[in-house]
Amino acid sequence: MNVDSPNIAGTPDIPDTSDNERVAVVTGAARGIGLGIATRLAAQGMAVALLDRDADALSDAVAGLLQSDRRAMGVTVDLTDSMAVNAAFAHIEAKLGRIDCLVNNAGVVRDMRFLKMRDEDWDLVVDTNLRAPFLCCRAALPGMVDRGYGRIVNISSRAWLGGFGQANYSSAKGGVVSLTRSLAIEFASKGITVNAVAPGIVDTPLFRNFEPDVQARLRKSVPVQRIGTADDIANAVSFFTSPEASYVTGQTLYVCGGRSLSSPNV
Repeated sequence: MNVDSPNIAGTPDIPDTSDNERVAVVTGAARGIGLGIATRLAAQGMAVALLDRDADALSDAVAGLLQSDRRAMGVTVDLTDSMAVNAAFAHIEAKLGRIDCLVNNAGVVRDMRFLKMRDEDWDLVVDTNLRAPFLCCRAALPGMVDRGYGRIVNISSRAWLGGFGQANYSSAKGGVVSLTRSLAIEFASKGITVNAVAPGIVDTPLFRNFEPDVQARLRKSVPVQRIGTADDIANAVSFFTSPEASYVTGQTLYVCGGRSLSSPNV
């Protein structure tokens, strides 16, 4: 994978960041929750690198941030490819000077009954939802350790508690929680915090593709009786990346309208 132009969306000559400006990397940031997170962090004054495999959507996302006078760049990358991830992170550090915050948001769903699940259905979901955060953390952490500062937020899911037809997704998202806890323990003394956000049902293009009766049934399964938004998730990520969360690590915060309190079979 070549991360040089034209795979870079946005301004290719962003200067090194100032000493008091943070740099954040958000994966799966071309749309939906990832774009909401990237937009929030950029609004807070961070320079943001958006990573995604959809080059066209990524270019549009970065253009939107640049039009709002935010500092942003995009890198098209397959996050399950170890060499590609290493090259992408090296490129970001070369362009922006460092990486202070990493938000592992990229994910994919392929739900089906367990006995119909093929190898490729398992591999795609586990690779995207668990292998990719492992690769991104491994690429970002050396620089964070050297600087004695870092904030990592992994996006898990309420589904890690278990879900009908979600053996692959629940297993991967459960792995994200365990990865978060293990890294938090290992890197706490290095000035690095690692936390997870576990969203419930969120208003994304995937949700809007459901039939109206399915959307209504899902909405009723949420105790607060509404579907979450990308802003709801961005609020939690914003806290975990802030100075106010410097004494919080290894935690999983449910942002699911109370859905984690039960196991709705929907």
